[in-house]
Amino acid sequence: MTDTNDTSARTGSSRRRFLAIGGAATATALAGCSSLFGGDEAAGDGGSGSDGGSGGDGTTGQQGTNVEIPSLSAFRGSGTLVEGRPAPGGTSIQDLPDLSGSLNLYIGGGEGGIYFQFVEMLQEIYPDFEVFASSAASSSLAQTVVEEVNAGSPQADVFWSIDASSLGFVADNDAYEPFSDDVVEPVPSGFRGSDNAWVGVAGRARSIPYNTNELSESDVPNKVADFPDTDALRGTMGWAPTYGAFKSFVTAMRLLRGRDAARQWLVSMREAGTEQYPNEFVVSNQVADGALNAGFANHYYALRVQNQRPNAPIDLAFTEGDAGALVNVAGALQIQGTQKSDLVNTFVRHLLSAEAQEFFTTVSFAYPMISGVEPVGGLPTVDQLNPPDIDLSELSDLEPTLQLMREANVLG
Repeated sequence: MTDTNDTSARTGSSRRRFLAIGGAATATALAGCSSLFGGDEAAGDGGSGSDGGSGGDGTTGQQGTNVEIPSLSAFRGSGTLVEGRPAPGGTSIQDLPDLSGSLNLYIGGGEGGIYFQFVEMLQEIYPDFEVFASSAASSSLAQTVVEEVNAGSPQADVFWSIDASSLGFVADNDAYEPFSDDVVEPVPSGFRGSDNAWVGVAGRARSIPYNTNELSESDVPNKVADFPDTDALRGTMGWAPTYGAFKSFVTAMRLLRGRDAARQWLVSMREAGTEQYPNEFVVSNQVADGALNAGFANHYYALRVQNQRPNAPIDLAFTEGDAGALVNVAGALQIQGTQKSDLVNTFVRHLLSAEAQEFFTTVSFAYPMISGVEPVGGLPTVDQLNPPDIDLSELSDLEPTLQLMREANVLG
């Protein structure tokens, strides 16, 4: 979940694209009108819910008779890690009010456009729903939102960021409108902003990918502070210090343990022979190849390796209660001044639907944010992880982190 593909761009909808290419990564054709859990059904029976607004531009529509909900396979990714999954729990799209009208969306880049693929799916499901999106780095969009709100001329209704720090920046500058309680309720409190300012829609956990031919899970300490002095890890680990997620990890360590302790940890790891790589996918592949015994990486990189190479000797370990166990989120925020609050709230409820969470979980291997959807690959659920007690929005304070990383001589 990085902004590596960021290019400022205004994206009009491509309403027919979804029907042309099939859903998600499965390229599974839409089999007429189907319920999520019950297989194919007669076309036109898109759900019988009765709640919803009055329809039209900027409002939510009543659950419509023309809505066609694709089958579950359209929302699922593919590969060995996805096979045999149970049907997701949670609120189905067919139980939500229809989306009707237009939204202006600021969306952080990254994930190869996976997030916007889901937006396109929603536009296919709802013929009267249109999204006009602008994409750029999340940090840049956060600045833009605040500047536009302060000038009294917000240009977008929703901000979908890849990280909580950008959402926190907008919230700290009072450039948001709170979500209603029913929007954020499905998500654990640690993954939503105070005053319902924002809500996480997909998570990523810091983790330790390790080579199962060389190590067992018990060889990996449960505190990242112990890593420099662990013989099984000395001279056999890899990291990507220039990577955004790694900087957030160091920022969390600085906030939790203090600046000097964070700098000393970096120096100790460097002196222990930790090798530097350009990104964490490379680190995870090096672990799978046996070039490294272990590394530091977001959890989904090892899953991508496993999905491509099912027999690769790689697994994941997690530390507990420290920066090494950080869980960050991509999330959504309602921009102050929007005249489409009902539609925004319903849109975000769709991002937290069973179908959306299954999509994010099986296509990008993100951690789901609702309890009814299981993570892939036998990972512990998000409530079984033990992340540190930290306000994710504070991770935006990056400059002190970069300074101590330069002092530790780990930025290359």
